[in-house]
Amino acid sequence: MVENNLFEDIFRVEKLNPDDKKLFDKVTRIEARSEKFDMFMHLDINSEIYPLKVGQKFALVLVSTLNPDGTPDTGYYTQFTISLSFFCDWELLSFIISLEFKLELGLMISRQSLANNFEYVMYGKLYRITEGSGREKAEMNISFGGLLMMLKGDTSHCNKFELDQRLYLLIRKV
Repeated sequence: MVENNLFEDIFRVEKLNPDDKKLFDKVTRIEARSEKFDMFMHLDINSEIYPLKVGQKFALVLVSTLNPDGTPDTGYYTQFTISLSFFCDWELLSFIISLEFKLELGLMISRQSLANNFEYVMYGKLYRITEGSGREKAEMNISFGGLLMMLKGDTSHCNKFELDQRLYLLIRKV
């Protein structure tokens, strides 16, 4: 279980490309239903990178930040570099470049992220919320750079979301 999540459930793939039409090369629209909250979902995924099959189960989490402690993302990539003044010595220059790369790589590896625990991650924007009333279901639409997600279900599971909110989608097979 991920702390500070906005939504988390296990989904089962019911259909691939439910309208019997292929949207784009390397993209598959999956139709899935969640086990815990009985949410219905259409999700476009890059099937070349992350193929899913009918009947397969996966954990899906929606979060607003990848920081495990829940602190908001700054929107900037923090790069670590070392600046040193020195006279031109090619061996020393080579050593500094190598050291800089290793330090940067070390920071990337040691940096804690929720993404480290998942296999497929996308970043997008919630562009439409339709609130249901009574027997009507609430519907949320999120775009991940053109790959779309539609999540439909009980309104109580959609009350943590806001229009134009930036979200990370995290998936791993179970």
